[in-house]
Amino acid sequence: MKISTKGRYALRLMLDLALHNTGEPVRIKEIAARQEISEKYLEQIISTLNKAGYVKSVRGPQGGYCLTREPEQYTVGMILRLTEGSLAPVACLDGEVNTCTRQEGCVTLRLWKMLDDAISDVVDKVTLADMEGWQNEMLDNYVI
Repeated sequence: MKISTKGRYALRLMLDLALHNTGEPVRIKEIAARQEISEKYLEQIISTLNKAGYVKSVRGPQGGYCLTREPEQYTVGMILRLTEGSLAPVACLDGEVNTCTRQEGCVTLRLWKMLDDAISDVVDKVTLADMEGWQNEMLDNYVI
């Protein structure tokens, strides 16, 4: 499984909003500059996040975007599944029900399920608040 740029950028965008969560909306232009990502690409991603209710838009000259919840309430898994779809390592684990005709005799299915569970355990445990903490730790340890 490989996370696409859309998924990685969505996570960076959401983290940026969390880090700059002052109560004032944050402009896409500012996020694009800080994250070194195209404004056009971020606009496409923010549209998906907005439709899902993860962010809200504020119109007008002082407008921009804000998180709709506290950073603790967003997991990495939520954001990645919204932008990537399934995080399963193989197609037969994509849906709720495995419809593969070989599943009864598939020795590797056990491995793929273990890998899928491990991925889910990590991405569903880590929140934007955790990542904010990691960012602050990096800044605190920065020495010139």
